[in-house]
Amino acid sequence: MPANELNPDSNIVHALEHGDVTIIGRMPHSSNATFLVSVQCDGTSFQAIYKPLRGERPLWDFEPGLHRREIAAYLLSQAMGINMVPPTVLREGPLGEGSLQYFIDADVEQHYFNIFEQREDLHDQLRAMCVFDIVANNTDRKAGHCLLGLDDKVWGIDHGVCFSADFKLRTVIWEFGGEPLPDHLHAAIEPLIETVPLSIATLLSSDEVSALQERVQWLCEGGAFPIDRSGSRYPWPLV
Repeated sequence: MPANELNPDSNIVHALEHGDVTIIGRMPHSSNATFLVSVQCDGTSFQAIYKPLRGERPLWDFEPGLHRREIAAYLLSQAMGINMVPPTVLREGPLGEGSLQYFIDADVEQHYFNIFEQREDLHDQLRAMCVFDIVANNTDRKAGHCLLGLDDKVWGIDHGVCFSADFKLRTVIWEFGGEPLPDHLHAAIEPLIETVPLSIATLLSSDEVSALQERVQWLCEGGAFPIDRSGSRYPWPLV
């Protein structure tokens, strides 16, 4: 089967966890070592993004292990029922432990700003991404970390610097500020106030789990998308 043409009903996660991984090349413009790889499993072949622990640059505000936050982001997306993060697993790869994420075929000319301006029909997907980023405390939602798949599905990538216990939200998605939080998104996140799935909690510290629940409670009680009155909660570069 050609690369990235898996049947949607096939078990992509199983293939990511158990397939044979071969490095194709290093991805350009990445601050940490990030590799495009080929995954072969049960007669299928597709591409994925591999981020090994040993390729991470030390950060003063995040402990080593950013690849685990990539997996926590995928699991949070699943728990919320919005499925906006490509399937991502923890596994041993050619360079040791790392995250392995299904590669999304996307229109490389598209990013958050032109999707927002030109595709009003996709705004609900962008609203869901906005809520996800607040819950995950995403410190790096650049416009280019918002992909438009070839099937018009909006995907979010690059979540290694999420889930800090300190509020560090930096995102380009502020256009919905002041709008009421849609009922379906409120319902999607409210259960997290009481319980964070164990699969997510085990990838984070106890303080980070508690802070996630506090952000959810704050968002639900506020009942609206927040407004950045400081004008400073943006990543750099923007794209």
